[in-house]
Amino acid sequence: MKVKVLSRNPDEYLRATKRDIHKVPRNYDPVLHPFEGPREYTRALNATKLERVFAKPFVCNLDGHRDGVCSLGKHPKRLSILISGAYDGEVRVWNIAHQHCVSYWQAHDGWVRGICFSPLEEGDRFWTVGDDSTIKIWDTNSVNEENKGVLPLDTIISKTVLTGVTHQWNGKLFATSGDVCQIWEETRSEPLQTLQWGVDSLHSVSFNPIQTNILASCASDRSMIFYDVRASAPIRKVVMKLRSNKISWNPMEAFVFTCASEDYNLYTFDTRNLSQPLSVHMDHTSAVIDVDYCPTGREFVSGSYDKSIRIFEYDKGRSRDVYHTKRMQRVTSVSWSLDAKYIASGSDEMNIRIWKARASEKLGTLRPRERVALEYSSALKEKFAHHPQIKRIARHRHVPKHIYNARKEIQTIREKQARNTLFIK
Repeated sequence: MKVKVLSRNPDEYLRATKRDIHKVPRNYDPVLHPFEGPREYTRALNATKLERVFAKPFVCNLDGHRDGVCSLGKHPKRLSILISGAYDGEVRVWNIAHQHCVSYWQAHDGWVRGICFSPLEEGDRFWTVGDDSTIKIWDTNSVNEENKGVLPLDTIISKTVLTGVTHQWNGKLFATSGDVCQIWEETRSEPLQTLQWGVDSLHSVSFNPIQTNILASCASDRSMIFYDVRASAPIRKVVMKLRSNKISWNPMEAFVFTCASEDYNLYTFDTRNLSQPLSVHMDHTSAVIDVDYCPTGREFVSGSYDKSIRIFEYDKGRSRDVYHTKRMQRVTSVSWSLDAKYIASGSDEMNIRIWKARASEKLGTLRPRERVALEYSSALKEKFAHHPQIKRIARHRHVPKHIYNARKEIQTIREKQARNTLFIK
């Protein structure tokens, strides 16, 4: 004898608490919902408006430097540790979670030109280079609030001027830029290689995080030079119209990199075809000084002399967002945190600012229902992103007057150049 029994799951109709909302069964048959499209459009429009209402990207300000911040270094293993260097040679170790300075000391005589961490050995060692032509190795475990007079683990005196430093991602090599590009080994005080391609000086250098034997540098003759530590000479040189200030490699695509240029733009290249860029990123109104990729490889952040930082998608020509404050001056360095949620920026007025990567993102723990609602709103905004009203609201940003006026001037210049080109043809 067979008996059919009705089975009901209590999770489908019972409330979790007495104050919770009542669960109502829904039938998603499109025939029963003839106005589903207009209803979703209204929800997408409201979600876009609320996103702009709650867009408050500024998190905190780290102050204490007595001169402008010129370089930043992020810890490869610990999200809360940030190292900053100033124009007066001071280095500070910050605890971002507690928003205070752990320790500070006079590291160099003159600018701190570059800071980089070693990904090996738990990432506790970091390198600094300065205007005094010295390379100093430090340990984050030896710095604390009681010990202000921190001594370096090692000091290497270079025979040439130093302008930048970068460490290999899976080895014990590091490279410095200056009059020449030099490849060093951690345990030696003399460079293993000296690479040069007929330029006066190099002002930045960067190792590839995936192809770890490849590195690139920006030179004073408007060129970008590529090296391989296994080769005895540089392997490629690309000359731009104006000087490039910084190169950042995509951490997810070994061949892709982005350079920050003096012509107010950023250029994304594929090393397999350097004859033309994959994308030109425009929106800044002054020279772009620094650039750093998000760990996901989908976005990057740039800092400029126009007193703002901008976030770009790697394949889009226009910025997704722009951050600025009334007191922020020329931005000299930017860094994207390894959890892809925060951005740090250093500027001339001696402050380090921490921003949210998503301006309207809620800080803290999300409840499951909140997470589902945010995912639903995000899907709706993506679905209706090309509708004129939603597109206008989503892309509108308030910018300072000097950026607004400079943008109008640049637009006028480009229109005039286009007219002249058409007239010549």
